[in-house]
Amino acid sequence: MYGRLGIVALLSWLVAFPRALEGAKILGVLPSAGWSHYAIGEGLMKALNRAGHDVTVIAAHSWKEAPANYRNIELKELVFDKGGSEPDLFQYRNDLYLKVLYLLYTQIGPGLSELILTHPKVRELLNSDESFDAVIVECFASDVLYGFAQHFKAPLIVFSPFGASMWANDLVGTPYPYSQIPHTFLRYTDRMTLWERFLNTLLWNVDRLYYENVFLPRQVEMYSKYFPNATQSLEQIMKNVSLALLNQHFSLSFPHPYAPNMIEIGGIQIAEPKTLPEDLQTFLDASKHGAIYFSMGSMLKGCKFPEEKRNAIINVFGKLKQNVLWKYENTSLPNKPKNVLIKKWMPQNDILAHPNVKLFLTHGGLLGSTEALYHGKPMVGIPIYGDQRLNMARAATAGYGVSVEFEDLSEESIARAINVILNDSSFATNARLISRRFRDKPMGPAKTAVFWVEYVIRHNGAPHMRSSALDLSFFEYRLLDVYALMLLIVLLILGGLYVTVKLTLRSLCSNLKRGLKNKRE
Repeated sequence: MYGRLGIVALLSWLVAFPRALEGAKILGVLPSAGWSHYAIGEGLMKALNRAGHDVTVIAAHSWKEAPANYRNIELKELVFDKGGSEPDLFQYRNDLYLKVLYLLYTQIGPGLSELILTHPKVRELLNSDESFDAVIVECFASDVLYGFAQHFKAPLIVFSPFGASMWANDLVGTPYPYSQIPHTFLRYTDRMTLWERFLNTLLWNVDRLYYENVFLPRQVEMYSKYFPNATQSLEQIMKNVSLALLNQHFSLSFPHPYAPNMIEIGGIQIAEPKTLPEDLQTFLDASKHGAIYFSMGSMLKGCKFPEEKRNAIINVFGKLKQNVLWKYENTSLPNKPKNVLIKKWMPQNDILAHPNVKLFLTHGGLLGSTEALYHGKPMVGIPIYGDQRLNMARAATAGYGVSVEFEDLSEESIARAINVILNDSSFATNARLISRRFRDKPMGPAKTAVFWVEYVIRHNGAPHMRSSALDLSFFEYRLLDVYALMLLIVLLILGGLYVTVKLTLRSLCSNLKRGLKNKRE
């Protein structure tokens, strides 16, 4: 009897949840040229592929060892340095925020999206009879690309490389309190002074004005051009996002208000450490006083440091007893000290996992910071632009890092910062503490992402997780109509009291006058 019941239960489960056994077809659209953004998207798409799903990825880069059911649609044209020369991104460190917004919203974002939508490989895909069970798009100045979801009639899932952001939160109707959440380009924390909250609110509102009045109209125009047969408007698509995956974890930043369809997957790009190349393994193993790993990330190039500042760094390295691994994009480094090993590319995650690495010298990018904290390594940051100052502000507040401003970078300042970290054990202790918190979770980021993507597919877009806030107008969402009604009621009451008092006083005065008149008579 129990055997038959078990078989019936199993068959019922198989009918109810076919996706648990059957692989889905998933399209990923990763428009950013930068490796750091791509690495997050690639980590997500790899996780889905390893879970048995058929994955297609449109991106500037590709997974070279991809299996048969992982298709790369590689668009090398998305990469900035088409001519082979390395761009000097240090030049953007002093750009005004309004200029950065202008470039992002009018040139970089629309330019990359247009390149994708006009590319022959992409047009071939759009004109094919292929279908997908879900479409995943990076949420970063690329709203027109959400059109892939309506084109293939699939649920739209976004991933945010900056974690919870204005762009991601607006898509799912989640509050984004400026009193608590600092702007990406500010070096504030979640505990701001009155002046900091003023500046933060001002900057967020400038950002929103640019986004809604400059960027979005251009995106709507491009959407009409490249998806002429769309059955939904871009606004309708953006109000029906099924899931927002966030490159973030509260243990690395601070708590945020989340809707149920906002899921943290911070660290999804981090894989199990692999064996290092022999020369790196030997170099680190022989570092009896420990080692420092120095990388300015994938976009900023160590070889582009101004000569004066590069020499200051070299002089400091030469005086250290620790060995130094430096991701340096030239084959030679003038006056290179004996304790320094340079390479154009280094397996960062595997290096940070080595027990002899005592310090990560970084630009403060979110990807590298996450990897360093996963392995419990303190850091010295030289932030240049974007969210790097914000990330290093968190490091200073939490006690696992210090910053050196690029303009202040000198032999004295960099030596002081390095020695503070190496000689004060509290920085390493705090980094290991955060690492334990970060790792302490019921499922890793890859399994978490896979579960929720499959959940959305199983439940046909999971509309039950959609917030009704998305259907409210600006005035309704902010309760301005309610406050206006309250004000009107108060004014009516005050007006009524005023009229009542006035009439009462008038009546009293009239009676008093009549009384006095009668008395005289």
